[in-house]
This record gives sequence, C-alpha cells and structure tokens, in this order.
Amino acid sequence: MDLRITEIFLSIQGESSHAGRPCSFVRLTGCPMRCVWCDSEYTFYGGEKISFDDIFTKLDEFGCRLVEVTGGEPLAQKNVFPFITELCDRGYEVLVETGGYVSTQNVDTRASIILDVKCPASGEAGRNHWPNLERLRKEGDEVKFVIADIADWEFAREIILKYELVDRAKEILISPVHANESLKAIAGEIARSNLPLRLNLQIHKYIWGADARGV
Repeated sequence: MDLRITEIFLSIQGESSHAGRPCSFVRLTGCPMRCVWCDSEYTFYGGEKISFDDIFTKLDEFGCRLVEVTGGEPLAQKNVFPFITELCDRGYEVLVETGGYVSTQNVDTRASIILDVKCPASGEAGRNHWPNLERLRKEGDEVKFVIADIADWEFAREIILKYELVDRAKEILISPVHANESLKAIAGEIARSNLPLRLNLQIHKYIWGADARGV
C-alpha cells in the first residue's frame, strides 16, 4: 500500500498541547477545502506516491516516537486509515491533524485527533462535518479553531458551548492566524471567557518563518 506524500520530515511540534516536542511529520498531498488563510497550499497538488515500507524506513531513521499525520487533508486518502493503524501497532504516539470535513469515524482510536473546526473567515465553515465533534474523546483528542477576527472568536465560543467541547475534548485550542493584528484582542477574549482554553500560537513559524517548509 502507498500514500501520496508531499514531505516527510523531523522537526519540533509547533502547535497543540504537544507544542515544543520533537515530532516526525508525514504530510499528505491533497485537500478538498480551500481556506482563505491556508498556509500549506503547496500540498494541494503533486506529491509522490511512497509505500508504507519506505515511509516507515524514514521514520525509523528519525528515531522519534511522536508522529503527526497531516496535510493537506490526510483523511482524504483512504489508505491513510490502515497507515494510522500500522503506526499505532508499531508503538508510535500518533497525532492526526484533520480539517474536519472528512469523517473521523474510521481513525484508529489509539491515535489522537486534532480537529480543526472551520470558522467563517476561512470561507469553509459550511463544510464542517459536525458529527466529528461528537466523536471527540476526553483522553486524547483536541479541537482547534483558527481565528482571523473577533467574529470568528464569537463563532468558536458558540460552537464550544453548543457541543459541550469542554467535556468532550482534552484541549480546546484557539489559534489566531499568524501575525494577526487582532492577536491582543483575541487573547483578551480568551482571558475573559471563563473557559479552559489554550491560546495556540504556531511556534514553528516564529522559529523558521511563516513560509518555511519541511521544518
């Protein structure tokens, strides 16, 4: 079996509750969504078909036990589901970052989901697959809202309350679009929200720059 891959690399996890940890990334090619602020448009096309065996050889060379499967939208490739299962079988700690458009139902439950709920400024809020929120597990799954403005924040807060995400998810991540002029205002709203949220800055962009790839 194989996957269409844009890049495989070893770096520092830049987001989520795992931020700052060494992490291997398997970035798949292709995405059915077109978010206005997307920072990985280079994954939409191209890539290279790589066998599971060759991917695991590369991961073994890295020697890092934390692996994130990302994209693009990784769940858009049907072979990713057995790949995630094999990662788990091999004893890796597995993170799956998904845009929330594709169902997470068939993701191995040993993997941790990082579910990106699309807010209005993304242009894709109407395509959220809402049952994914009901499948979140408190023991390991996280939900992320990429915030471009205060209207996005209000949308995120409404969804957090409507779906009782404080009780469903391990972490709720509020992720301002990189270099956002509204950052201070968003931080203030988080502080005043009385909700157990995490301000989620993309630390890899502060280290290597917003346009860096493979880091």
